[in-house]
Amino acid sequence: MQKFTFVAGILFLLVSATIKAETLTLTSLDWPPYSGKSLPEQGASVAVVKAAVEAMGHSLKVEFYPWSRTVHLAKTDKKIAGYFPEYKFDSTDIVFSDKIGTGPLGFVENVSAPVTWSNLNDLKSYKIGVVRGYVNTTEFDAMVASGKIQADAAKSDELNLKKVATKRVQLAVIDSNVLKYLVSHTPSLKQYDKTLVMNPKLLAEKGLYIAFTNDAEGKRWKAIVDEGLSKIDVNKVMNEHLNK
Repeated sequence: MQKFTFVAGILFLLVSATIKAETLTLTSLDWPPYSGKSLPEQGASVAVVKAAVEAMGHSLKVEFYPWSRTVHLAKTDKKIAGYFPEYKFDSTDIVFSDKIGTGPLGFVENVSAPVTWSNLNDLKSYKIGVVRGYVNTTEFDAMVASGKIQADAAKSDELNLKKVATKRVQLAVIDSNVLKYLVSHTPSLKQYDKTLVMNPKLLAEKGLYIAFTNDAEGKRWKAIVDEGLSKIDVNKVMNEHLNK
């Protein structure tokens, strides 16, 4: 009888766990090595979030779209709880998860035309490539919005890299891990392997986050993911997948 009760109890716990297990649906973009449908584990950032979600007994589903659609769907489709990876910024319709990793944000330049600068005011005479819709740093974005910095918007990092390589712009904002990946994995960019380099001065070491919708469901998933993140070694998971 005791054995039967023990087995029944185990079965009850297993069934309860199965019933309670849920799937978190998020949107993302192809932004290697952090995220991408064809990447191992769908990228380093996805690997981190997946590990955190699974540590809480749930599963993760990621839908990939161009960046503007990634953000739009997360805000308008009720089955989607948020999007990532995103830099933190002031917002009333988004709540950010705890940090899911970091990325070194700076400028890519042409090796034959290096730029020396100490503060953003030194860059007023340069045309700088940005990706349309991306958040960069508060100060940089404010100077772009005010016209103090000349920004040349493109729809992707790849296009900005070609602009810098062919000297159509002097600098372009990019994460150094993204630069390294794109130049080594994109056929049309491999010819610029010795042409494109990161400027030695970074804009910032940016935290990466999940942007959840600021509603009951978004806040619920934020709490779940944050607890899951506390159960894993975020930096270890991130670094393992950045190097794949």
